[in-house]
Amino acid sequence: MPQNNNEDARNIELIECVRARLVRYIQVVPVLDHITSLGRDIRDQIVTKARHFGDQEATRLLLDFIVKGPRESGWFEEFVRALKDSHCTQAAAYLSEERPTPSLEAACDYYEQLLIVLFPELVTKISPKETADVCREKGICNDEDVTVINLVTDQQGDRQGSRELLNRIIRKQGWFSKFLDVLHNMGQNGLANYLTGANTDENAESSGNRMTADGADDSSVAFEVVVRNHEPGNHDVKCENNLAETSFGGSSAVSDLDTSASELNFSTEIESNESADEQEDTSTSRASPVPEITLRNYQMEVAKPALLGKNIIICLPTGSGKTRVAVYITREHLRKRRENGQLSKAIVLVNKVPLVEQHYRREFYPFLKDRYQVTKISGDSQLKISFSKVVQQNDVVICTAQILENSLIQASEDEEEGVQLSDFSLIIIDECHHTQKDAVYNNIMIRYIKQKRLNNRNKKTQKAEVPLPQILGLTASPGVGGAKNRKKAEEHILRICANLDAYNIMTVQENADQLRKQVKDPYKEVKISDEKKKNPFGDKIKEIMGKIEEYSMLYATSEHGSQSYEQWVIQTDKTAAKEEKRKEHVCAEHLRKYNDALQINDTIRMTDSLLHLSKFYEEETKRKTLLNEGSAKVAPLNIDETDRFLIDLFYDNIKELTAIAENPNYENENLNTLRSSLLEEFTRNRQARGIIFTKTRQSAVALNQWISDNDKFTEVGIRSSYLIGAGHNSDFKPMTQNEQKQVIHKFSTGELNLLIATSVAEEGLDIKECNIVIRYGLVTNEIAMVQARGRARADDSSYVLVAPSSSGAIERDSVNEYKEEMMHKAIAKVQKMERADYFEKTEEFQIQSIMEKKVKIKKATIKVYQSQPSLVTFHCKKCSKQVCCGTDIQVIATAHHVNISQKFKTLYSKGANKTLQEKFADYQINGDIICKACGKTWGTMMVHKGIEVPCLQISNFVVKYDDKKMTKDTYNKWSELPIKFPVFKYALSDSDEDYV
Repeated sequence: MPQNNNEDARNIELIECVRARLVRYIQVVPVLDHITSLGRDIRDQIVTKARHFGDQEATRLLLDFIVKGPRESGWFEEFVRALKDSHCTQAAAYLSEERPTPSLEAACDYYEQLLIVLFPELVTKISPKETADVCREKGICNDEDVTVINLVTDQQGDRQGSRELLNRIIRKQGWFSKFLDVLHNMGQNGLANYLTGANTDENAESSGNRMTADGADDSSVAFEVVVRNHEPGNHDVKCENNLAETSFGGSSAVSDLDTSASELNFSTEIESNESADEQEDTSTSRASPVPEITLRNYQMEVAKPALLGKNIIICLPTGSGKTRVAVYITREHLRKRRENGQLSKAIVLVNKVPLVEQHYRREFYPFLKDRYQVTKISGDSQLKISFSKVVQQNDVVICTAQILENSLIQASEDEEEGVQLSDFSLIIIDECHHTQKDAVYNNIMIRYIKQKRLNNRNKKTQKAEVPLPQILGLTASPGVGGAKNRKKAEEHILRICANLDAYNIMTVQENADQLRKQVKDPYKEVKISDEKKKNPFGDKIKEIMGKIEEYSMLYATSEHGSQSYEQWVIQTDKTAAKEEKRKEHVCAEHLRKYNDALQINDTIRMTDSLLHLSKFYEEETKRKTLLNEGSAKVAPLNIDETDRFLIDLFYDNIKELTAIAENPNYENENLNTLRSSLLEEFTRNRQARGIIFTKTRQSAVALNQWISDNDKFTEVGIRSSYLIGAGHNSDFKPMTQNEQKQVIHKFSTGELNLLIATSVAEEGLDIKECNIVIRYGLVTNEIAMVQARGRARADDSSYVLVAPSSSGAIERDSVNEYKEEMMHKAIAKVQKMERADYFEKTEEFQIQSIMEKKVKIKKATIKVYQSQPSLVTFHCKKCSKQVCCGTDIQVIATAHHVNISQKFKTLYSKGANKTLQEKFADYQINGDIICKACGKTWGTMMVHKGIEVPCLQISNFVVKYDDKKMTKDTYNKWSELPIKFPVFKYALSDSDEDYV
């Protein structure tokens, strides 16, 4: 028995030593098919992990279960046999008696790096289906590999099929020489020579772009690689946890395929497990490429104060490489502090989830991986350890700002939990112009400034000071904050500097010529579309709105279709709901939909506007019909006179509206102007890329459909997709984070050449340089203008504004240009201030911010009824019927407010809503919950960890208070309601079993 234990211990030690290699080479689902000793629940957990997070995470989980035990007799032999039977021969080799020699291992690493570096050339010339068949003959693909490669190719194209092919062959032992034979057999002698190094100098010059310090090129492998010490015998075989794990895959998934096919993004997206000291020892002995960072003169100019340890804001235009400057500063900061034996830990804060992935994969990991532990965390991450543990175990953490804020709050409530600002030596704040008012960036910095002031007081009294990190802010445009004159603009810049405790705001001065050569301003063009001589569709909508206003006796002074009319109708809706005036409330709700239709008609097609109205009335009718289902006798729709009037009014006019919408003579002139701009650019330059910025998700999707339906766009080679936000609302289905990444990736590779995007694409996202950027009737502020214009980075690029003269967009654009000029002058004025005056002014603003925060907290504390949800009741916004009491409400994940009481269950019906039938990280939405009395939608039916619960949307209710000071109110968000509700518990009463 002891002998078996010793053998078990040796086998476990071997697995731990080569864990990184196993994670790298195992396709976990096929392996599970050959392991019979694992329980069903464990197998399900691993398969689920593979489906959602890919092979590497699932393999880690499998190895954890094996190491932890319990293990049956013969488990190790079964595991090795499973690896061989599932054709994971590279992984199996590491667990055999004849493990790869150091020279063989180093050579294999080198070959894999060659594939990474030379990928752009390979992927465009390999025919994945044909190559897979030949690879099967050579023994580096099996039948399952070929099936998956063919499916991926059919569903996602040759490039993705090639990724899948390469991802699979590198898991087979001796794959490189056999792959060369495959290429020769297929007549691809040039590619074979390319891989073996023949004419590499010429090929390297032509095949890929250099990843220079400007960071403007975002090709997935576009950097100059220096493979260090790859000669055989130079790689010491130590415990393989010291080896960076190279993944030829990512998170993009083919959900209907075997989970092992889910890793499709061919990249060096690596999360290293090695410690900093071990990295330092092995960095010269591994084949992993680490690009050099050489800053341009203008980049070094703005970086200098930060390299001396000062807090600064770096203000550089989009495409100039400010993130690369931040990486350089981070590397130097960590190096110097480590040499001096000081705390060396950096955190990079971003305001959008996709930026976490982007900064990790494109910037910080590739340049820091040789010496430092780099990791990424966002709201999408599924972590089994706390954030504080992640911080302890890594040198650089890239995360959304809210994650740090949550952990700081946690630490203030329990000193042993969460993190402190003093746990970091450097904080980098991306898009730092958001560090103001109640933004999460500012909440973090107010803590910083308060501690700094406390340190100054402690210094005077010789008390201990709490060390604070260096601050580095990054922005392309701090804006002017609504200022109308230069003085107010200067004040805004000073406030941003104060909020970031910046020593200075850095712009390029000495090397401005070099910056201008690097970042060229696009040619700007304003295209004013002709006003419609006739707009019968809009006239008909306005006529219908007039009838509704006359019926309800609601009259607005604003013009139909305007923003001010929308504000008026929203306020009218709220007031009517609070005063229990059902007729006015319902009519206001319908007027808002018609006003939306007018705005859609001004932006896109009449058919899109009509579809918007048709969907609304279709849903209204469905909800009314739903109320009668199960009734003992047939009865008319359960609607009152107002409902009947509004529904009949629409359907009485739908035939005329349809006829007008189908008449091409009344087409939107804005679309004609947009069409000419696109055709002109893509006819002139077949390699062009472009972005159209538009206001709403609906217009983005509709414009994409319009382009897809038009053969002329196809003829000039336009391949488009929409790119919209990931936030959820009941009116329009969002994109998932993964869908966003796929679209951006396709755009960067050229599979797509036109994006139709909302503001989600304006800031930060690493989108390929464009030849044309069009703002389609969308003009917001000067920051958005600078960000959008910065997307037009290609040579001879153009920035086009398309808008009708009556929209006011042209005037607002002129104002933004004036504000941009005013911003640059304000920055220059702040830079030239006497240092004493600058610090005095910024300190004054800091004190002011602290006091304002204290007042807000005090007011919020006074408002909040800490433990008294019983003080409120919720009433249907439409029929005013009391729905539930505050004591019925529970909260899931601090966001979802649910009611599982048996009484509430009798008050609503369930309705399908295809827009909402979507699965998220830890819950699923199945449809709407609808008031049985009037058909008002109250929220959604949500499945959370196996339990179906009704989730309420507070905007659909009137809240009444059992309080003399407050009687009733309406809210758009639960966070606005001054009451805290208890956390959802799974302990259900017998009467609540129906929810399970």
